[in-house]
Amino acid sequence: MRVVAGIAGGIPLETPGTGLRPSMDKVKAAMFSSLGERVPGARVLDLFAGSGALGIEALSRGAREAVFVEKDRRAALCIGRNLAKTRVEGGRVVNADVFRYLRGAAGGERFDLIFADPPYAAGEESGGIAGRLTRAPELLAVLEPGGCLVLERASGGEAWSAPGWELLRARRYGAAEVVFAAPSGGGAA
Repeated sequence: MRVVAGIAGGIPLETPGTGLRPSMDKVKAAMFSSLGERVPGARVLDLFAGSGALGIEALSRGAREAVFVEKDRRAALCIGRNLAKTRVEGGRVVNADVFRYLRGAAGGERFDLIFADPPYAAGEESGGIAGRLTRAPELLAVLEPGGCLVLERASGGEAWSAPGWELLRARRYGAAEVVFAAPSGGGAA
């Protein structure tokens, strides 16, 4: 796994070795191709950050700031090492549960882009963690008007939908589906 493009393009990233499933380079490249000009200057929130690959990719491509939220301590430390290795600026690691962070620790911060790559397995039949996340009103509250959520989830399930969100596009890449969504009535990807 590596940074695909930008100022840190080609630099390999460490994975935390905690059983997390990092986004494939092909999927990352497609995500960022779809986002295009939304990335430069953006404030980015990387939820279930794992190795930090998505937020680091955004910083490498010109995002102004990225906050990485990761519950697993070893993974959070890995993100810090990857930020140092890539020498991208504007990254901040928060070692916390994503839902707890959204309920209070976000402290009124708002973001232009939110990347979320939650674990696929637990409770997938009811939308799993991805479904719980998109039903959380706090997620909508931290997204700037006109902002975009980029959610990676298991492919092959029901078509994605969530109250308060408008589906902009969805693409499948093997076992992964990438969903681009905006608050109902806001923006396009």
